[in-house]
Amino acid sequence: MTDVIPATKTARREMIRDILAHESIGSQEQLRSLLTQRGIEVTQATLSRDLMEMRATKIRNGAGILMYSVPDVDGGQTHEGEAAGIRLARWCQSLLVTSVRIGHQLVLRTPVGAANLLGSAIDAVRMEEVAGTIAGDDTILVICRSEPEAARVESMLMELAEPGAVVTN
Repeated sequence: MTDVIPATKTARREMIRDILAHESIGSQEQLRSLLTQRGIEVTQATLSRDLMEMRATKIRNGAGILMYSVPDVDGGQTHEGEAAGIRLARWCQSLLVTSVRIGHQLVLRTPVGAANLLGSAIDAVRMEEVAGTIAGDDTILVICRSEPEAARVESMLMELAEPGAVVTN
């Protein structure tokens, strides 16, 4: 199953954010090529403007190579995938009250006012199994791509909710 991506600025920028979260991209041409592979045609001038407006910076990765990074959905940088996992574990331990699996969907309960925080942490980890989340006041709907993937995501979230859980990405 492939995602349908509209030809909008918002969709393009979210794809840029997603690519930068999963890949070490050192040049605009490399980023432009990956966007094209995903069906998004963009000029160099538009991509440059997108990166500037998204507050992109170049940082050095663990190997010392310069790569692009932008603020992610939870405020951390896209290259901080491990940090996103640590935040998810912290929020699961603090906020996850219950989970109910219904087919390929999870209904997560949190204390009143905390659903957006936990939902954002789930989004920031960018699990392939998760198509998306919808957060209300104290409830999050996690839509997974299949029933077996929903079972894996639920198991992982519940394990993270245990005191002293360690993130293993």
